[in-house]
Amino acid sequence: MPVEHLSPMPKDWQRALAVVAHPDDLEYGAAAAIAEWTAAGREVSYLLVTRGEAGIDGLAPAECAAVRVKEQQAGAALVGVHSVEFLDHHDGVIEPGRTLRRDLSAAIRRHRPELLITLNHHDTWGGGHWNSPDHRVVGRAVLDAASDAGNRWIFRDLTGAKGLAPWNGVRWVAVAGSPHPTHAAEVGPGIDRAVASLAAHATYIKGLRGPEQDPHTYARTFIEQMLRNGGERYRGHPATLFQVFPR
Repeated sequence: MPVEHLSPMPKDWQRALAVVAHPDDLEYGAAAAIAEWTAAGREVSYLLVTRGEAGIDGLAPAECAAVRVKEQQAGAALVGVHSVEFLDHHDGVIEPGRTLRRDLSAAIRRHRPELLITLNHHDTWGGGHWNSPDHRVVGRAVLDAASDAGNRWIFRDLTGAKGLAPWNGVRWVAVAGSPHPTHAAEVGPGIDRAVASLAAHATYIKGLRGPEQDPHTYARTFIEQMLRNGGERYRGHPATLFQVFPR
């Protein structure tokens, strides 16, 4: 994609909510931008739809969930995120529809973000690589919930019993990992923090890549290559790419 077709990420915001399906989803790229945003004084919170309990073949779901929650909290803290919530939908089989949209709408009303961040909702990652159903379902639900949260006549119980007033303040939804990026966030000091954040998912990385894999080496190689690829599509400097939907 030519340089001129990518815009810089918006900077006139203070609060963001990042909503993804699994622990580690944000660490595969978005965390580099998040590290720079929090360092600049912006507030970013994480909402995980599952606890990632189906993510490690060698661990039973209950044990896996406990490990992955701990690793997610550690990884988030390394990029300046200290609010990490979990919705407890079932990993691998997240169901689209009313319940998920309601849960996300409630979270948006609680956090009142100007920027929503999520992961690729498209069928593929580009190049023919199929995306997982959880990513597709959650990404689409986040785009829907950005509107749902501002409509007082949708999920009316949130306004009543829950005391959550409608929130129409979402100005953008930024989708990380999209095969159709529109914006870029240049990164520098945030790179090392992003590497550490992904490496914090050590149990998951070893389960994915093998017990001999060093988590920090894997994280460094992956993050630097991804950010370098992003920069080549922008201004030549390392960058995280997003597909941004204005509200």
